[in-house]
Parts: sequence; structure tokens; C-alpha cells
Amino acid sequence: MIDLKFLRENPDVVRQNIRNKFQDQKLPLVDEVISIDTDRRTTQGEADELRNKRNQMSKQIGALMGQGKKEEAEEIKKQVAEFGDRLAELEKKQAELEAEVTKRMMLIPNIIDPSVPIGKDDSCNVELERFGEPAVPDFEIPYHTDIMEKLHGIDLDAARRVAGNGFYYLMGDIARLHSAVISYARDFMIDRGFTYCVPPFMIRSDVVTGVMSFAEMDAMMYKIEGEDLYLIGTSEHSMIGKYIDTMVQEDTLPHTLTSYSPCFRKEKGAHGIEERGVYRIHQFEKQEMIVICKPEDSMTWYDKLWKNTVDLFRSMDIPVRTLECCSGDLADLKVKSCDVEAWSPRQKKYFEVGSCSNLGDAQARRLRIRVVGEGGKKYFAHTLNNTVVAPPRMLIAFLENNLNADGSVNIPKVLQPYMGGKTVITP
Repeated sequence: MIDLKFLRENPDVVRQNIRNKFQDQKLPLVDEVISIDTDRRTTQGEADELRNKRNQMSKQIGALMGQGKKEEAEEIKKQVAEFGDRLAELEKKQAELEAEVTKRMMLIPNIIDPSVPIGKDDSCNVELERFGEPAVPDFEIPYHTDIMEKLHGIDLDAARRVAGNGFYYLMGDIARLHSAVISYARDFMIDRGFTYCVPPFMIRSDVVTGVMSFAEMDAMMYKIEGEDLYLIGTSEHSMIGKYIDTMVQEDTLPHTLTSYSPCFRKEKGAHGIEERGVYRIHQFEKQEMIVICKPEDSMTWYDKLWKNTVDLFRSMDIPVRTLECCSGDLADLKVKSCDVEAWSPRQKKYFEVGSCSNLGDAQARRLRIRVVGEGGKKYFAHTLNNTVVAPPRMLIAFLENNLNADGSVNIPKVLQPYMGGKTVITP
């Protein structure tokens, strides 16, 4: 959510930002907000004036009573009572108008960074840099679940009987590899100075609406029936929510956290759920990183965050690239975002394995996360998040890039301590 004062003073900038995100249907919101906010401020002004008059008259009542002028005092009391009735009406109207402003402000997208390429959808995303040489072996690489099945590492049929499509049983060495990757990612981030955290896996609605747009919420979140709770779709929501309604001392910034969690997603929309694969599923596990920092430091942290993911994948000899998300592919709260994509030798192309985002002060404004700076000055923090690693999606890249012609899979040195010293998984 952008600053209301900024919108009031820069309506044309907000309108152009909406156009840059190809959301022209939201353009009327700007004039609606300005009109309702004008009415709200007029109402507030009248209410403030009445309060001042009421306070002054209340003082007069006391003085008149002290002078024995009871009749005059009673007359003023009647006027004060009338003021009270009118004030109650104004306060109710003001609250209603504030709610209408907020409802519309929640729909207006955040102001994107000037460096973001303008484009309608993900087909306009721009490759930034490649890390590692993508290679295709001289033998055919099977589909990832076929690799897992030959290693007795997955059971999709049983999962369908138990929970339906979009779920899986990981078994044996593949299940162990899954846990090894998560454990390695945890230690990798701890070694980079991040504080490890296991967050709540459910969050309340005020946190949900504080960290994401309504459209994202509808497409992703599972609601717990009869409770004001949602299953998290990604742990940064719970991690950012940790700071709701807090005042953070400036000299303690930045706060850098890395978290483990299961994640649950409806995956509602065009992509759908895969019947055979584990790329797009309802349940997965993830290691995440988030940063709470000063506004002037957020772009520096943005670059540090995506580099962490690149370094993690390269330490396992998986070629990756970074892809800048264009304006139309950015979620409404994001200022800037890039995807980290891993090389798929089977498909001979890259695919997404992580996403890094700078949200500016949008989440902090919604969640009321303030920083107390020098001289007691208060301002909204900036928040960022990035995927460290998200198996089993990451396992697709891992298996394809470490597969041998005989169906065995090499274990990189960095993972061997988490695999009991194993150097290879054999069929």
C-alpha cells in the first residue's frame, strides 16, 4: 500500500504506475480515493472544530457554576450535548470514509522501481546473468518422477489415494536427499549471518492482508474452516508478520532471518496442478530468507539476497540464471523482483526455483512496522524476501544435473555430510 499523502500530491505518477502495470481498470481508484479523502478531511476538520468548541464551553460551564450562574450554565450544557450528538455522527462518518479509502488503497499497486522493465506479462521478463555452463549429456534424461521411481524414491499413486493430485510420498534416499538439501540450506544461511527461525505455519487474516494482495490471497491461501487462520503459502508471510504492530529501534537494523516451513498452496489459476510431476503441487517445504531494513539499504540487500540463492545452487554444481521480472509480472506490493532459474538438461531450458523481492515499505505500512530513528523520528521499514531453496522443485534440477547414464545420481561434496557420507545414489 502506497502512502496516501504521496497519492494526494502525485496522482499522475500513481496513474502512470498503474498503466505501466497494465491494470488500467484500476485507474478510477485514484480519483475515487482523492474524492473520498477530501470528504474525510472535511469531516475531520468539522469534528476537530466541534471538539475545540466543546472543550471551551465545558470550561465556561465550570466558571459560570462557580459564579452561581446556574441558568446560563444549563443553557451551555444543552449546546454541549447537541455538539456531542453531532460529533458522534461525524466520527461515524469519518470512520466509514477512512474504511472506504483504505479499501481502495489496498487495490492500488505499489510504485515500481525505475529500473523495472515495462512489459505486460512474464514473456517480457529480461535475462540478467548466467552462472555456470549449461550442459546436455549424451544420454537421454528421463522425466524427473521417472528418475525418482527408478530409485524407489516417490509414490504418487498412494498419495492420490490419500490426498488427491498435487501430493506425493518421498521415500528412501530421495526423501533423505530432500531433507539434506533443506538442512544444508539452513546451515548455508546461518553461515552468512542470518538468524534461524521456525515460524508458525498458520497466520491470521490481518497478517495475510498485510503481506499480500487480495488476488494472491484468493489464488494461494487455504482457509481453516471456523477459524481466523490460514495455512501459509510461503514462510516469509509468517516471518514478516512477526513484526506486526512493532516499533523497531533503528540501531538494531537490519534484521536478517532464515526460516524453515512447510508451505500449502491452492495453485488456483492457469498453471494448475501436475498429475505426474512435483513442480507445481499443493504441499512442499522451503528454506526462506527475509530482511527488515532501513529504506536506503533495501536495494543493497536485494542484491545480496538473490546472490545467496545463486551461490547455494552453484555450490551444488547446478547452472542458474537470474531473470528480471517486468512490470506486468510483479505482484502489486512489489517494488522490484527477480527469479532465479535452474538449468534443465532434459528440457534444454531454465525453470524457476526461487524468487527475490523488494517490497519497499508496502508490507510495513499495512502491518504498521515502524522504525524509531535518531531523535525519536518514526518511519516505515522496508521488507525483502527470497527463496533459499524449495524442494522438491529444486530436486528436479538436482537430479537432472547430477544424473549418470546408468541411472545413478552423484551427491555433491557439500551434501555428503547430510547424506551419511554417501557419494552416489544408485538404482
